[in-house]
Amino acid sequence: MKKKSKAVRYNKWGYIFLLPFIIVYVIFQLIPMFTTIYNSFFENYMSGLKQIGPNFVGLKNYNSLFSQGDIWVYTKNTLVLWIMCFVPQIILSLLLGAWFSDTRLRLKGQRFFKTVIYLPNLIMASAFSMLFFTLFSDGGPINSLLIQIGFISEPYKFLSNTGSARGLIAGMNCLMWFGNTTILLMAGMMGIDTSLFEASEVDGATATQVFFKITLPLLRPILIYVMITSLIGGLQLFDVPQILTNGTGDPMRTTMTLIMFLNKHLFSKNYGMAGALSVLLFIITAVLSLIIFKVTGNDKRKG
Repeated sequence: MKKKSKAVRYNKWGYIFLLPFIIVYVIFQLIPMFTTIYNSFFENYMSGLKQIGPNFVGLKNYNSLFSQGDIWVYTKNTLVLWIMCFVPQIILSLLLGAWFSDTRLRLKGQRFFKTVIYLPNLIMASAFSMLFFTLFSDGGPINSLLIQIGFISEPYKFLSNTGSARGLIAGMNCLMWFGNTTILLMAGMMGIDTSLFEASEVDGATATQVFFKITLPLLRPILIYVMITSLIGGLQLFDVPQILTNGTGDPMRTTMTLIMFLNKHLFSKNYGMAGALSVLLFIITAVLSLIIFKVTGNDKRKG
C-alpha cells in the first residue's frame, strides 16, 4: 500500500507540470477552434457603419463559399505554390543532408555551413518579401543587370506574369525553409546505424544504392513529418504573397492563397464567412495530411 501511495504522489507532480500546457492549449487552441466553428453558422458582418447579425443562418455561409467558385481557384493556387516550393526544397535538403552526414567525405567547416544554411529561416518573411520586391521590380537591380548584359531589351515585369510571380513566391519560401528541413533530415540520417553503411560498403554498394536502399527507407518517418508540416505551412501561406502583391493576388488572382482570401473576410469584418472558410481550411488540411500518411504506407503493420 505504501508503494502504491508513493506512485500516486509522483504521478500527481507529472499532472501538475502538464497543467500549464493544458491551460494554454485550451485557452488559445481549443476554445478558439470551437468558437470559429460556432461563428461559421451565423451571419455576422459590417454593412457600412451598421452591424448585421449575428443571425443564425445554418449552412448558408458554406453554400456561399462553394457557389461563388473562388474557393477552388484559391485552393488550386495554394497547392500549386506549395508544390513549387516543396519539391526543390526536399531535393535540396536531402542532397545537403546526405552530403553533411557522410563521414567518408570529412568535410571541413561543417558548423559554419550549417549555420549559413539555417540563417534565412531566422529572417522575417516580410523583410524577405520587401527585398525580393525591390530586386525584381520593373526598375530593380535584376532588370538593370539583364538589360546591361543584353539578355532583354526592356524591363521584364516579374510580378505581372503568372509563372514568374509564382516562382518568386515559391523561391522565397524555399530559401526560408530549406535550412530547417535540412537540419531535420540530417538529424535523421545521423541516427541511422553506421554498421548498415559499413556492411553495404563491404558488399560493394555504390553511394546511390546506399542512399535509395538504406537511407531513404529508414528516413520515412521523418520524411512524413516534414511533408505534413510543410503542407500545413503551405496551406497557411500568407505573408510572402500578401506583401509581394500588395494583397491583390495579382496577376489575375493567380497568387491569391486561401489565407489571403480569409484575411479579406476578416478585414471586412465578415466573421461568419471567415469562420466557414477556416473550418473548410481545417478539413482540407486534415484530408490532405491523411492522404500523405496513407500513400507513404506508414500505417502498414508487419505481422
